Amino acid sequence: MADNRKKAAFRMLFLIATPKLVNKATGLFKEGNVPMQYVFHAQGTATSEVMDMLGLDGVDKNILMSMMPKLFADEMLKKLRKKLHLGMPNTGIAFTVLMSGGSGHLVQLIESLEPEEDRKFLERNDADMTENEYSMIMAIVNQGYSEDVMNAARPKGASGGTVFHSRRIGSQEAMKFWKISVQEEREVVIILATKEDKLAIMKEIGQKCGMQSKAQGVVMSLPVDGIVGLD
Repeated sequence: MADNRKKAAFRMLFLIATPKLVNKATGLFKEGNVPMQYVFHAQGTATSEVMDMLGLDGVDKNILMSMMPKLFADEMLKKLRKKLHLGMPNTGIAFTVLMSGGSGHLVQLIESLEPEEDRKFLERNDADMTENEYSMIMAIVNQGYSEDVMNAARPKGASGGTVFHSRRIGSQEAMKFWKISVQEEREVVIILATKEDKLAIMKEIGQKCGMQSKAQGVVMSLPVDGIVGLD
């Protein structure tokens, strides 16, 4: 797992937009050799007033998710805003979320996008971040291996998880460079864990379902600011 200084420099970028704009965004990501992106189909449930405020029309949306260094993510947000005209009616929204951890192979992939001087700067300036009480662990594996993830996680403290399906897209050149060949159809397992259990759960999933296994999984975690329903 990445140490506190490294993981603080990473972000997860989300784009929620029409399928057409998400498809256009994947082209921008490929130009930047971003190795891994995941697309989810979604339906909006916001009221018409909220949809109007966000500049979104209708309910047919795709979610594009990718992991990258902070400065790279900042530049990508600017590029998405300019190329997709985000902020205009009927476009979409994009935002980034701090990553609080990641498996070793995933860290290497993200670091490959980042100049060494940027990495050292962010490690110095983000190292003092405190860890949240809960984290959301996200394991992305080949189709059919979600139960293997849960079998690895339960003995380390996971009480349950949520599984949904996604489609992997990304730079084929970058994937070949890292000698990665994974299925397009993927399963995503989300597990809420305490800070005491998080590292053990992630390590066990990484060992049993990591990139060197048939599951070819990557594992990451995101900080959770607030939570209800676990009492």
